[in-house]
Amino acid sequence: ICMKHKRQTSQHAWKIMRKNFPMIVVDGILIEKNRGELWVCFVKRVKNPYSGWWVLPGGFVEKNERLEKAVVREFREETGLRTKIVGLLGIYDDPKRDPRGHNIGAAYMLKRTGGRIRTSDETSDVRFFPVNKLPKNMGFDHRQIVRDALKLLRKIKLSERDSAEPFSR
Repeated sequence: ICMKHKRQTSQHAWKIMRKNFPMIVVDGILIEKNRGELWVCFVKRVKNPYSGWWVLPGGFVEKNERLEKAVVREFREETGLRTKIVGLLGIYDDPKRDPRGHNIGAAYMLKRTGGRIRTSDETSDVRFFPVNKLPKNMGFDHRQIVRDALKLLRKIKLSERDSAEPFSR
């Protein structure tokens, strides 16, 4: 089998899978405290859908990859930042959350452990936005994910009196 034919077959199989079965994706949410304000890390997408829009770093889970490894890998690939998981924020399974097809997303709260901010072949910008000035053009269901994360932080703050500590620089 020639490589061109194999690649076309692989792309055809991918399209069939995307059309008929949900795919698994991960989204990473990094919230940090700076000057008394909470800031959220976003990347600007290069590829469609939502090219030029701001999204949370994330992507597809690879074959034989655990969700936890996937979110840390995707976050580093798209931002240059090393992170560790603080906890699972939630599962997002609305079939309409992604115009490419039904993607079931696992959103994880992350903490920065190192690295330097940089873009990738999938991102044209990496930026932290204050939670009270989030970008208007936000892709997928990421505005809802950010809302859920902030709601969780408020609950933690009420119960522990210092919610942002795990997310401080």
